[in-house]
Amino acid sequence: MKCTIGVIGLGIMGSAMAEALLDNDYEVVGYDVLPPARQRLNKAGGKAVGSSAAVAESADVVITALATVSALDDAVEQISSTKRASGRPRGILIETSTLPIEDKERALKRLGRAGMTMLDCPISGTAVRMKEGAWTIFVSGRAADAKRVRPVLEVFTRNAPYVGAFGNGTKMKFIANHLVAIYNVAVGESMTFARKMGLDPQQVWDLFASSPVIGNGVFKLRGKFMVDRKYLPATMKVEVWQKDMQVIGDMARAVGCPTPLFSACAPIYNAAMAQGLGQHDTASVGEVLGDMARIPRAKR
Repeated sequence: MKCTIGVIGLGIMGSAMAEALLDNDYEVVGYDVLPPARQRLNKAGGKAVGSSAAVAESADVVITALATVSALDDAVEQISSTKRASGRPRGILIETSTLPIEDKERALKRLGRAGMTMLDCPISGTAVRMKEGAWTIFVSGRAADAKRVRPVLEVFTRNAPYVGAFGNGTKMKFIANHLVAIYNVAVGESMTFARKMGLDPQQVWDLFASSPVIGNGVFKLRGKFMVDRKYLPATMKVEVWQKDMQVIGDMARAVGCPTPLFSACAPIYNAAMAQGLGQHDTASVGEVLGDMARIPRAKR
C-alpha cells in the first residue's frame, strides 16, 4: 500500500478522486457532512471518519473538494487544530475547489500558522471526464510542494501543469469556466436552432461534436445531454454552477474586465434555477432556450 490520502468533501468530484486513489492502491480516509457520502466511501474500500480533524490526523496529504467558502473555513480550522506527531512530514492541503482567491489565501495563512502548507489546485473537468483522462489540474503554490504531491495528482490526470504562485491555479480555472459557461449556452442555442429548423439533434451532434474545428469537450458532453433531453444524474449541477458564475463575475469586475458574452449567459442559468432545474446538469439550459423557442418541454 502507498501513503494514506485524506479527502474532505465526498460529493461528485471528491468521491471520484477517492475511488481513483483506492484503485491505485492508496489508503483513503475521508469526511463529508452527509452520511450517505461517507457510506459510499466505506463501500468503495476507504475509511470514513467523523470530522475534517480526524482526516488530517490520519493523512499527510489532504485533498479538499468543497462547494462553499464556509465549508473550506471549517475544514481548515479543524485541520489547523490537529497536533502532528514529531517526525511526521509537513502536512499539505491540496485545495481543488472553485472559490474566491482571497478566501483561499486566508486558508493558506491559517494553515501556515499551524505548520502546514497548501496548494491551490482547481480542477477543470467533470467526474466523467476524469475517467476519460481529460482532467486539467492547475497547480499553484510552492514548487517544492507541487513536486511532492505530483504522484498523487497523476492518479487523476497526466495534465497537471504547474502555473506558478499560489492563486494562479484559481485564475486559470476562472478562464476555463468562463469559456465553459459561454460554450454550454452556445451549444444549447445551436441545438434549439436545429430543432426549430426540423433537423435531427442526434445527427447534428454526430456531425459537429467530433469536428476538429468547432467540436469541443463541452459539445461532446453537454450536447449529448441536450440531444437526449435528460439531465440527471448531473455532472455539474446548475445550483453549484451559479456559485462559480458569481465568483468569476466578481473577479472580472474587480480587475475591470468587460465580459459581455459571459454576462449575457447569466440570465439563462438564472432561469434554469427559477424553473426548478437547480439539481439538474447545466446542460438543462437547453430546456430554457427551448422554452423561449416554444419547443414543448421534455418529460423529466
